[in-house]
Amino acid sequence: MAEPETAPAPRPGDAPAAGSSGAIVAARAEPVEGAPGALLVIISGPSGVGKDTIIAALRERHPTPDYHYVVTCTTRAPRPGEIPGVSYHFLSPAEFAALREAGGLLEANEVHGNWYGTPRAEVARALAAGRDVILKIDVQGAAVVKERVPDALLVFVVPPSLEELFQRLRSRATESVDELELRQRNAALELARKDDYDYVVVNETGQVERTAAMIDEIVRIEKRKHPTRRIRV
Repeated sequence: MAEPETAPAPRPGDAPAAGSSGAIVAARAEPVEGAPGALLVIISGPSGVGKDTIIAALRERHPTPDYHYVVTCTTRAPRPGEIPGVSYHFLSPAEFAALREAGGLLEANEVHGNWYGTPRAEVARALAAGRDVILKIDVQGAAVVKERVPDALLVFVVPPSLEELFQRLRSRATESVDELELRQRNAALELARKDDYDYVVVNETGQVERTAAMIDEIVRIEKRKHPTRRIRV
């Protein structure tokens, strides 16, 4: 599923993603073929590995719109400072259910009583415009998207070691003891799925710029290998 942990902070000049929440709800799941060479890049990894920080670094590396960062749909209420269409597409439960029923989500799941999902129309628009689409998603959601979009590029981010990951989780101090134990168990299980991915990237502590550069290079390699490939979503 599209991960709900932290929405990217709006940057100066950011505008809502193409289409309002209403437009997203109205969108039908008509198959769309992307422009030649445009990629759908899925970035996954266990909680605490640094996915949000990596994506922030990618944004800094690409001030021009080379990449499109997918805005997740959710049924939860906006938090202070969040901007509809930039932080999330905020939908009512009925709107979310209608969108899901219409096939308008690449994947969806419920977390802590709220639904989160990846809007198919947003992904399709960006690919059709020739932009590479970046999607932060968990292991289960990545498997669903890969099944539906076989040409999607899967990048798995791992920590230097499991103990280093556990230390990062503990240092965040954002979970209870039980929640922390659950995240640690889930992280160990998710790391065992790394062979399901096209590329595995180690996010060394304090080296997020290096990690972002490696993902950039992976995208360049894939675009050189498949310059005419068109992603169908």
